Amino acid sequence: MTASIVGWAHTPFGKLDTETVESLVVRVANEALADAGVSASDVDEIVLGHFNAGFSPQDFTASLVLQADPQLRFKPATRVENACATGTAAVHQGIRAIAAGAAKIVLVVGVEQMTRTPSAEIGRNLLRASYLPEDGDTPGGFAGVFGKIAQAYFQKYGDQSDALAMIAAKNHKNGVANPYAQMRKDFGFEFCRSESEKNPYVAGPLKRTDCSLVSDGAAALVLTDSETAKSMGKAVNIRATAHAQDFLPMSKRDILQFEGCTVAWQRALQSAGIKLSDLSFVETHDCFTVAELIEYEAMGLTPRGQGARAIKEGWTQKDGKLPVNPSGGLKAKGHPIGATGVSMHVMTAMQLLGQAPEGMQIRDPKLAGIFNMGGAAVANYVSLLEPVK
Repeated sequence: MTASIVGWAHTPFGKLDTETVESLVVRVANEALADAGVSASDVDEIVLGHFNAGFSPQDFTASLVLQADPQLRFKPATRVENACATGTAAVHQGIRAIAAGAAKIVLVVGVEQMTRTPSAEIGRNLLRASYLPEDGDTPGGFAGVFGKIAQAYFQKYGDQSDALAMIAAKNHKNGVANPYAQMRKDFGFEFCRSESEKNPYVAGPLKRTDCSLVSDGAAALVLTDSETAKSMGKAVNIRATAHAQDFLPMSKRDILQFEGCTVAWQRALQSAGIKLSDLSFVETHDCFTVAELIEYEAMGLTPRGQGARAIKEGWTQKDGKLPVNPSGGLKAKGHPIGATGVSMHVMTAMQLLGQAPEGMQIRDPKLAGIFNMGGAAVANYVSLLEPVK
């Protein structure tokens, strides 16, 4: 792979009442360029990840990045979208532009503002990332879709409520040390495991603590070719990428397999010439705790149906053999759809350069994996990152 991350920016995620999509985009674009030590005039291409789907009145948002600096005027700017994997789709498009020799410096921005939208409308917007002829009437919206997946998993492999609560507790504990996280509170296993007024069932066996948060936020990064990166102040190399798109209807596949996730991981690992066990940590797409559970199996950490072992035996804890979501994941950090994938790359780059916030930093990381998913394992993206030596 020929691209490296040489600068980044990240807003806090949460309910950002004083911000707009435009102000968030402008803020992180300027901060990422400054962090990389790159002038706006040096940017060859701009890629914006923005899902929207009704969250913001303003559409056609690629040109909003130009508001950050007049020198961005007339640069190629494209908005990309692939549901909840929109952010990584933008990152991968930037990487391809560099690999093709079409650009030397690419500015990638991911953004979403969701909290100004009424709750019922949020549910309808998110449900558009499923196959409406089959799932359009699902109670609970997208949470209802994953509630059905969790119920089917429980029926096949037994009640996994303990494992889901342990995943939720792990990610909330990790999120305490992440200053960008929307929810920085260690709830503990018992709270996450028990139904209560503050933690009611939302859909099927999924409780509130099993579901990621509705969020506002933005993240940005600057990409350049690996040769140029060597002369920059800091650099993280993109060792490999993979993207596997699956059928939208769940009826056309075994939804408990997350086969697209498996294919993407296999392609990326093969391209990099490494094994999963070579990774120091992983940031994975825990839109719901059951997604992280199935992703343990899909990435090859455990056999099918045995994902609970990874969390119950401590493998995925911050001090385990493969820490998963040391940032707190979507569960604690929040999930502003278009920003999530860019955020995952920023958090991973911080870790690899030893620049993660105190308490969040993984010890001596050498190589990291990212899995970002759109829909119910429909858009599947993997990135493998390492520090530039």
